Amino acid sequence: MSRWTDLAGKASGENYAARFATLARSGKNMHGEARFCAALVPVGARVLDAGCGTGRVMIRLAELGYDCVGVDLDASMLAVARKQSPGLPWFQLDLAEFEPALLGIAGGFDLVVAAGNIFPLLAPGTESTVVEHLSAALRPGGLLVAGFGLDAAHLPVPPNLTLSDYDDCCAAAGLTLVDRFATWDADPYDGGGYAVSVHRR
Repeated sequence: MSRWTDLAGKASGENYAARFATLARSGKNMHGEARFCAALVPVGARVLDAGCGTGRVMIRLAELGYDCVGVDLDASMLAVARKQSPGLPWFQLDLAEFEPALLGIAGGFDLVVAAGNIFPLLAPGTESTVVEHLSAALRPGGLLVAGFGLDAAHLPVPPNLTLSDYDDCCAAAGLTLVDRFATWDADPYDGGGYAVSVHRR
């Protein structure tokens, strides 16, 4: 069981979507992750949203012209995503078991994005397995982008994954660090409690 399931239970989708809708109404830009990804790969590129949740990032990328696939373990989150954008491909699967062939889709993604604290909320001990599966889904030269909290101020659960741990997982999966930022607005990383990391296969 993932730390997310422990935290949120099995009916989190509508509440999660409502929270972001409130933020959007307050004037907050809700598309930083999509804008960040769009700066890395050209329009039309294939994007896997790993841990897509309610689809906020993927729906925006699809609107911008990207060829997107979403995967998440949480059925309630996916229900919201499917309701909001029924024409996009949404799949329910544990990322530790993710293989494109299992879903009847092609691999060779240009970019995999894991936003929303995906890695700290995985089942403990599965981080390296998930990175291996996501790396294998990339084309040579493809990018894995992950943003997650590193301390209690940026996480809804106690911290359990350091950047060093994550980089080690990526290196073992054949990925090389390209860049690291403090936010999805590409602010320089200064050792703070949140990081957006870009690795290349």
